[in-house]
Amino acid sequence: MAQVLIRQLEDQDVKRLRRQAKLRGISLEQSLRELLHQAAVDPKLLLEELAQLRAQTPAKGSQIDATALIREGREQR
Repeated sequence: MAQVLIRQLEDQDVKRLRRQAKLRGISLEQSLRELLHQAAVDPKLLLEELAQLRAQTPAKGSQIDATALIREGREQR
């Protein structure tokens, strides 16, 4: 299998992706693998998922309630 290295990602983006993967119960690597696979198979689906992620991402500089995020993650288990 091939490997890809992506440089210069925003730290906040990686944190958000890691958190979203954790909420799904999978690793960041697995989550990204699935996203890339979907993009290769069905680019329209990826665009829809990215739009959903963008809608969930707080505006830059806004306060994030970490307690609420932890509670939400626990409730989803």
